[in-house]
Amino acid sequence: MANILIINGHQKTPFASGRLNRTLASEMKKFLSQNHYVKMTTVEKGYDPQKEQKKFMWADTIIFQFPVYWFGAPAILKQYMQDVYAYGIFYQTSNGGYGQGGLLKGKTYMLSTTWNAPKEAFGKFLPTIDEALVAMHQAQSFVGMTALPSFSCHNVIKNPQVDRYLSDLKKHLKHTFKSQ
Repeated sequence: MANILIINGHQKTPFASGRLNRTLASEMKKFLSQNHYVKMTTVEKGYDPQKEQKKFMWADTIIFQFPVYWFGAPAILKQYMQDVYAYGIFYQTSNGGYGQGGLLKGKTYMLSTTWNAPKEAFGKFLPTIDEALVAMHQAQSFVGMTALPSFSCHNVIKNPQVDRYLSDLKKHLKHTFKSQ
């Protein structure tokens, strides 16, 4: 059984209350709790940086659930990372060069995102989902974590299909965590 930390990084906006991100995070917790130990943080509800650091030390895998705003994580999730990712706990200087001092080696992470962009836009008009989220991937690599396959939901405001998203999420989790 693995230790999994789910971080819901939704930031409420006038056009998005966060219900889908809460639902996805809740379903992840419910599904993964069948075979793993799971903790969850909802950033918008507030957090204690030292307690969050302890959760990261406890976790084998961190799942970031968030909506994509302008090809990046919401400001509230970036602030969370700024507050929690501390020098000496998450990273340090290294003789191996910049970006080689990550202290979370051996841990994995997964990005689970919601987009209003249609899936068909990726690879045609937009880069791949993971290329669009390069800053988030680089931050996790900097602290030493290794990526698991990302998950994404599309057209979440224009054409929401919550039942399909939940079904696809369960398939993704089952496949991704089958060996853990």
